[in-house]
Amino acid sequence: MRLPRGFTASGIRAGIRKKRPDLGLIVAEDGANAAAVFTRNRFLAAPVVLSQAALKKSRGRVKAAVINAGCANAVTGKPGMDAARRVRSRAAELLGCDPNQIFLASTGVIGTPLPDDKIREALPDSVARLSAGGVEAFSHAILTTDVGPKVAQATFTLDGKRGRIVGVAKGAGMIHPNMATMLGFIMTDAAATPAFLRTALRTAVEESFNCISVDGDTSTNDTVLLMASGKAGNAELTGTLSAAGAPDFIRALTQVCKDLAWMIVRDGEGATRVMELEVRGARNERDARLAAHAIGTSPLVKTALHGGDPNWGRILAALGRSGVRFAPRRIGLSVGSIVLVRDGEPAVYREKDAARVFSRERVPVIVDLGAGTAMATLLVSDLGHDYVSLNTDYRS
Repeated sequence: MRLPRGFTASGIRAGIRKKRPDLGLIVAEDGANAAAVFTRNRFLAAPVVLSQAALKKSRGRVKAAVINAGCANAVTGKPGMDAARRVRSRAAELLGCDPNQIFLASTGVIGTPLPDDKIREALPDSVARLSAGGVEAFSHAILTTDVGPKVAQATFTLDGKRGRIVGVAKGAGMIHPNMATMLGFIMTDAAATPAFLRTALRTAVEESFNCISVDGDTSTNDTVLLMASGKAGNAELTGTLSAAGAPDFIRALTQVCKDLAWMIVRDGEGATRVMELEVRGARNERDARLAAHAIGTSPLVKTALHGGDPNWGRILAALGRSGVRFAPRRIGLSVGSIVLVRDGEPAVYREKDAARVFSRERVPVIVDLGAGTAMATLLVSDLGHDYVSLNTDYRS
């Protein structure tokens, strides 16, 4: 796969990790307009703090993104901030741009000082290896506990001109709706203002990355960056999301984000299947989300999902403690086309039919609160033995 026009990328090993590639670089040859969303965790990692500030100072212009794996550079105080600044300055020097046009992101162990000397020494090699086909190397360089890379693409048409969007993400643990929930880097050759990109990205994130959950935790480093090179040659997108041409771009952007979100949940640490949970009939969207999150983060629900066990009592028990107002006698619950609960009472169905649906890779579950018209969706991974093993051994 090649990147959209105006972008190059590379991925190499800087020596932060023992064996695997750990340094990714994306460069917008002539710069790009950009927007980003970040974690809401109170313990913001140094790269998050610097990148948030840099986007404001540069007025949404980005020349390059430097990403390292193996060290989150979070909760590292002034030394961590200084290390991140040194990386940014070295990258800016090599690429001939303002340091505020260098976007930083890190992933790995929290509380470990960033070995910025290794990154600074490796950056010239990263620059030398840049290519439009470097997305594969880049996608491997940003991984942590992921089984494999996550890359998605889509096309759109603006002013009769065809453009592309390519997204790369990493994430398998510490995944839950809270603005970003992972690291993601999305590149497009569309021409669009930073303000338009901010609105477009937030819209796409709400329908994708904020609708997934692996373990109920969010990281100190969660970031999604969207960059637009303008090389497609369309009239710059500046207005609302309903402006001429904008809907097709939003469709493509949302599709890329949804594809990456699915890959993250399916690659949830030790995951074997995904529950596609839909809560409908809520009084309002807040209640729908609360209900979905209570069900999706329940260890009992997630372990039943892992075992392919249609133990729907666990789903209702989690719903009952969610804090959402509803009448139990109106509750409905189904899996696929099989109704398990109707009007708050067990329906007539064959256990083996329900078990067959629960044994699929994708398990569609619908909960109807019977209290209104609002709804919410959530992709939820199961919870099995491998999740415990991976996180027990994470630092060793």
